[in-house]
Amino acid sequence: MKTGADRPLSCRDDTMMKLPKIRDFTQLLAVTLCMVFAGSPASAAEQGARPSGGSGHAVAGGQHLDGRFAHNHYYLNGGTGFRTAPRGAYSVTRGRDQYRYDGGHWYGRGGPGWVVGGAPLGAFVTLLPPFYTTVWFGGLPYYYANETYYRWSGDNGQYEVVAPPDGIEAEGTTEAPASDTIFVYPRNDQPAELQSKDRFECHQYAVTQTGYDPTQPSGGAPAGEVAAQQGDYFRAAAACLDARGYSVR
Repeated sequence: MKTGADRPLSCRDDTMMKLPKIRDFTQLLAVTLCMVFAGSPASAAEQGARPSGGSGHAVAGGQHLDGRFAHNHYYLNGGTGFRTAPRGAYSVTRGRDQYRYDGGHWYGRGGPGWVVGGAPLGAFVTLLPPFYTTVWFGGLPYYYANETYYRWSGDNGQYEVVAPPDGIEAEGTTEAPASDTIFVYPRNDQPAELQSKDRFECHQYAVTQTGYDPTQPSGGAPAGEVAAQQGDYFRAAAACLDARGYSVR
């Protein structure tokens, strides 16, 4: 029978960090790697294998592919635990519970640290996850990522985590209404993450400048002024995007 000193070690093995003496280079390297990678959500995500096909299935490395609405991005599996929350994560309080929100992931208290779990309904965040997918249903936009739906709340000036309305999975579409569609082309080969950031910030700029918000019914404009304010909004958004290196049609 192998003793604790003889058997193979892993980062999940409590003896790894309690070895009284590092006997050889192999143990030294193993301990060093564990110290670097243990407890880091980013590291755990980066080490996961990339699967092919499927929607919402578990994969090696503790990730799954979210293919709903052709979202097609990878997220950490629920129940994945870490000693500390991601650095720079957004803090959210819901009732007596504390959460951390980062990169489309939600972390709740669990055991000695934080555990990946579902988003708390009714929570508010100031920013949407990277690579969110806009899903239109009943004439209204919902923002989707990692099995979570968000809606803009004009009363709070933030995005609220909401339950998916009945029928959205069958009838929701990523095609925006024709009147609210603009086509944006990155002239400088901006990466997808930067494109999402620029479009969101230019949207906010246009809303501030014109008072028209296409995420609200009738844009939140007074009756009789919808068309005029909508035109002003698109001109403001287009000017902002053009200044950042995009062609807009």
